[in-house]
Amino acid sequence: MSDWLLLRLPHAGAELATWLVVDARGAPMSPPQSGPLALAAPRVPGRRVCVLVSGADVLLAEPEVPVKAGAKLQQLVPYALEEHLAEDIEDLQFALGKRSTESPRVPVAVVARALLDQWLATLRAAGIEPDAIYADSELLPANPGQAVALLEADTVSVRPPGGTPVTLPGDALAEALEIARAGAESGGTGGRGLILYTGAPEWQHHSAQVEAARPYFDGIKVQLLAGGPLALYAQQLPTSTAINLLQGDYVPVSSRGTGLKAWRVAAILLAGLIGLHVIGKAAELQLLKRHEHQLDASIREAFRSSMHTEASAAEARRLMEKRLAGARGAGGGLLPALQALVQARDSAPGTSVQSLNFHGGALEMKLSAPDATSLDRVSQSLRNNGWQADLMGGTNSGSAYEGRIQMHSSGS
Repeated sequence: MSDWLLLRLPHAGAELATWLVVDARGAPMSPPQSGPLALAAPRVPGRRVCVLVSGADVLLAEPEVPVKAGAKLQQLVPYALEEHLAEDIEDLQFALGKRSTESPRVPVAVVARALLDQWLATLRAAGIEPDAIYADSELLPANPGQAVALLEADTVSVRPPGGTPVTLPGDALAEALEIARAGAESGGTGGRGLILYTGAPEWQHHSAQVEAARPYFDGIKVQLLAGGPLALYAQQLPTSTAINLLQGDYVPVSSRGTGLKAWRVAAILLAGLIGLHVIGKAAELQLLKRHEHQLDASIREAFRSSMHTEASAAEARRLMEKRLAGARGAGGGLLPALQALVQARDSAPGTSVQSLNFHGGALEMKLSAPDATSLDRVSQSLRNNGWQADLMGGTNSGSAYEGRIQMHSSGS
């Protein structure tokens, strides 16, 4: 929902509203239209609604407020402006703009609550709920080197370089030009230039007065607005720092609901994520326990098969480690004996092992060799490697010679 419906309320009750549909960049998507508000209502769905009211009805100011005011800023601003206001501060709406870092000044827009209520009632009667209400003068282009003014039939708005916009009655053009000239002179490097936006009828009526003021400016550039100022305002909309009058008690219900809905959705998603994480961890724990039980059962079965007795998984591990340690240590150990046998067999090609029996530290083996000499070479190789090897006898078996050799460590 990036498109805008830019709607300008009439300054006088008899006048018609004007509106323009623009995209997120502020480019018009259709020509400006005018008429009763009810005709603008069908343009609302799917778009953000920005309503412009006359700058003559809104006071723009930048009072000095302590930099460290913090959360009390909203409370302090009305009292900072109280002496400049004719109405009671309880009857006014004070909307705050974005404050510059470490600046003692804060942008403020002040409007009568009764007038703001009237605008909202008129809009809602036409089925329009605004997202923002701005003073139209705040959407005048900002130019750091020149004053900018908009001359209409009943008002003239001026934005000095780097200053706050001012809106005066149309017959106060001379005063507006003086504000523009003074502001341009104090604007710094840009000189005393003026850019004046106006319609053809207004220019025809006031051109002589503007031309008479040329000597007081370095230059006056006049731009005629054939379709009114809405397109000019729309260009500033994407980057505008205009103050939204809908603050505090006037925050749009839709914005509150959207914010609450967004938080609710985020909370639901977070709760769901935590729930899935807990469920996943619980399932993983159950799977690990199942594997642990299966492993314990396998250990008990392997122990029962090899030891011919029953024991728990922990006891089976302890007994197995004890038996292995005994096997390694007794008579030089089974593994060293087997390693020596492999080396000895390599000394007699054609010799193969028929059976093995390890007991009490001694390894007794039955070998098949091409002849008795081959068995003798195996026995001699074992002795050369530090083992005691005894040939227990042998006999011819077909084309081979089978014999038995018993070996154990020479120190046992």
